[in-house]
Amino acid sequence: MPGPMGRGAASERAKDFKGTIKKLIAYIAHERVALVVSIACAIASVIFNVLGPRILGQATTELFNGLAAKVMGTGSIDFTKIGYILSMLLCLYVTSALMNLVQGWLMTGLTQRVCYRMRREIIAKVDRMPLSYFETNSVGDVMSRVTNDVDTLGQSLNQSVTQLITSITQIIGVAAMMLSVSPIMAGMTFLTVPVSLVLVVVVVRSSQRYFRRQQSILGMVDGIIEESFSGQSVIKVFNREERAVADFDVQNRNLYESGWRSQFFSGLMQPIMNFVANLAYVAVVIVGAFLAIAGTITLGDIQAFMQYVRNFTQPITQLSQVSNMLQMLSAAAERVFEFLGEPEETPDAATPELPPCRGEVDFEHVRFGYTPNKTIIHDFSCHVEPGQTVAIVGPTGAGKTTLMKLLMRFYDVNAGSITVDGVDLRDYARDDLRANFAMVLQDTWLFTGTIRENIRYGRAGASDEEVEAAARAALADHFIRTLPGGYDFELNEDASNVSQGQRQLLTIARAFIADRPILILDEATSNVDTRTEERIQRAMDALMQGRTSFVIAHRLSTIRNADKILVLRDGDIVESGTHEELLAKNGFYAELYNAQFAEGGEED
Repeated sequence: MPGPMGRGAASERAKDFKGTIKKLIAYIAHERVALVVSIACAIASVIFNVLGPRILGQATTELFNGLAAKVMGTGSIDFTKIGYILSMLLCLYVTSALMNLVQGWLMTGLTQRVCYRMRREIIAKVDRMPLSYFETNSVGDVMSRVTNDVDTLGQSLNQSVTQLITSITQIIGVAAMMLSVSPIMAGMTFLTVPVSLVLVVVVVRSSQRYFRRQQSILGMVDGIIEESFSGQSVIKVFNREERAVADFDVQNRNLYESGWRSQFFSGLMQPIMNFVANLAYVAVVIVGAFLAIAGTITLGDIQAFMQYVRNFTQPITQLSQVSNMLQMLSAAAERVFEFLGEPEETPDAATPELPPCRGEVDFEHVRFGYTPNKTIIHDFSCHVEPGQTVAIVGPTGAGKTTLMKLLMRFYDVNAGSITVDGVDLRDYARDDLRANFAMVLQDTWLFTGTIRENIRYGRAGASDEEVEAAARAALADHFIRTLPGGYDFELNEDASNVSQGQRQLLTIARAFIADRPILILDEATSNVDTRTEERIQRAMDALMQGRTSFVIAHRLSTIRNADKILVLRDGDIVESGTHEELLAKNGFYAELYNAQFAEGGEED
């Protein structure tokens, strides 16, 4: 299975920014009411803010005229009028703050609901994905899409939509107010816009590819970390700590390079826009002074205009920041939508009305390959009676586990058919088909939780008494009761606080409580010592009673009592029969058996 490095090439291909934004807009369309109200509140908040400087300018003009009249002895300061103006200003700002609060509350809720929905859809998508996807993609990369990319999308969406709307509204509103104050000074301010836009476009184009690469490399880094944690014992055994660190350093360095470049270009926005704003500010002050001297505008108008200059350049700066956030948003959303758009398992058929499964299985001229140009199973045929135990043996790569994947319909055959009780597997809904199977695998899978919960995983509605009965049947009851808490003993993340043999007995107990008519045992004793193997073998013998059982085993002595042994080589059955019959033939099975006996691995 390729590690996280396997996705490096794909991350460099061209990305569809516009297409991704369109998909995102369509995705959040069901939140249109909250979005529209939030946008309306944001616009109202900006409008009230934009009116503020002009009203404050009126208060300043009134105060200045009153002082001038008082000095000339022709009048006095009208504090009542000034108080009325300031009261109006306070009401505007309070209303603006309330509108801003409402839009923030609505937008935060919207983005969190979108993230919640995305995570749910990703997890639901995982359940619909074919097994081939998980065998060819990094776990860490998928985890990064669920965590990092969705979080980045949520944060960027929350900030970018609000800032985009408020910035555009503020630019339009401030421009209108500046024109109403002084078209001359407004024109001078507007001259800075093309300069700002050119600089923004240059910076955005430079930063875009680094933001996209940063998100992709982050998935690779997560994959390496996940693999290092899960394979820590192997890394230490082979003294590969330095190599593991070196492999991580390569991607960590790439992440550092992309990260600092993207953040550097993003950080250029603020100083560049401040520089342009300061140039406009200086020009407005100089021209405004001459206009005031000429009596064209009042002192309050100059004060208001100076505030408008700041308010005009500020949203341009925000728009430049929004452009960066939109790049991050697009990169993250594209990775999420890419995963959600991955091919799923072929649609299920509607399972016909059938009597309870008896366990009769037929393989008829089965042909299969994971890739079109490499066939693994060439022409496999076999009939299995209900309740029979069929052992499948052969060298590594012969196709033993592949046959079981086909039987469970993790993959569909390329040619031929597999039937259960005379019904083609493709005519079953997958859930209905797999409800007839229980599995005990070489790699024991137990989740963090109590032993009782792990056994009950085989049948969710099982009572505590049934759980304990299954454990007794699997010969696991004794060791469970010796643990602190017994059946309530908490297994850790990898169930490493119990032995390998004990983990295997727990999976057998899980299969017992599932009570399915067909059983698959895939090298279930290959990772344990001989004494533990004997105990597990006794538990499996009890489990196989009355069930159609398929047993894959390398230790051939464990399948001597099988009703039928199929010997596979290069995807074909080369021999079949009982243990004694195959030894008597002195063929390939006898060769495998004698090789194990010669190595001291088996006893007759």
